[in-house]
Amino acid sequence: MSILLTQDTRIIVQGITGNQGRFHTRQMLAFGSRVVGGISPTKSGQMVEGVPVFDTVRQAVDATKADASIVFVPAPYAKDAAFEALENGIRLLVMIPEHIPVQDSIDIVARAKALGATVIGPNTFGIISPGEHTKMGIMPNHIYQPGPIGVVARSGTLSYEIAFSLTNAQLGQSTVVGMGGDPVVGQTFITVLEHFRQDPDTKAVVMVGEIGGSAEEEAAEYLETLGKPVVAYLAGRAAPAGKRMGHAGAIIERGRGTLESKEQALRAHGAEVVTMPWQVAEAVRSVMS
Repeated sequence: MSILLTQDTRIIVQGITGNQGRFHTRQMLAFGSRVVGGISPTKSGQMVEGVPVFDTVRQAVDATKADASIVFVPAPYAKDAAFEALENGIRLLVMIPEHIPVQDSIDIVARAKALGATVIGPNTFGIISPGEHTKMGIMPNHIYQPGPIGVVARSGTLSYEIAFSLTNAQLGQSTVVGMGGDPVVGQTFITVLEHFRQDPDTKAVVMVGEIGGSAEEEAAEYLETLGKPVVAYLAGRAAPAGKRMGHAGAIIERGRGTLESKEQALRAHGAEVVTMPWQVAEAVRSVMS
């Protein structure tokens, strides 16, 4: 099984005629995703990778019964694209763009919550469910295989390395979710962990975190009710003190958000914490046995 994204999910791509939208539409289709339409104002009637293009989300939803959208529009227009999707029945929204203004992200997340929709991101690599042969995102296709390990990550490239190491160890993934690296995102570790808790086919969870923010510390207490083993890897061990890191969420405040405080909290509540990404697979095998 999987969480949030299945083979039945009918996906549209907002910004499909741009370079990134076109390329990743091709990759999603190659993985097996059910991409049913794309949005690009004034481009209605065109085809991209065999996918029909519409001027508006409303037209696409009416024609295709789409219920999910992945957004590839520039950051200044991302809020408008998100609201258009949410107001026209989209209930799973993946926001790829980075540099979306914080207030815009707050507005997007709040509107989604009011409508009962799920937002992944902004500034995310997306979501992939290998067993369902579907993805909404920019992750490389070949590094995943179906299996019982759920992965939730703040960092895209680290999650790729860890997923590939799991695959090489014959530890496939149920779903891999990129929370996003911005200060305001639609999903937290806790919300994703709750989905994994409810999925009977997810037998263990990998958390990929990083310094800054308090998301990992807030999730630590939840682990005791998760009922499934957790392995955690946190990036930032070699970060020099006082240096501003790349992700906007990587801000350390008042003793929280440090590598030490996060690892201590996770260990205190039962997680197996490793110090190098290549140790994750062996740790997962150990906690599952």
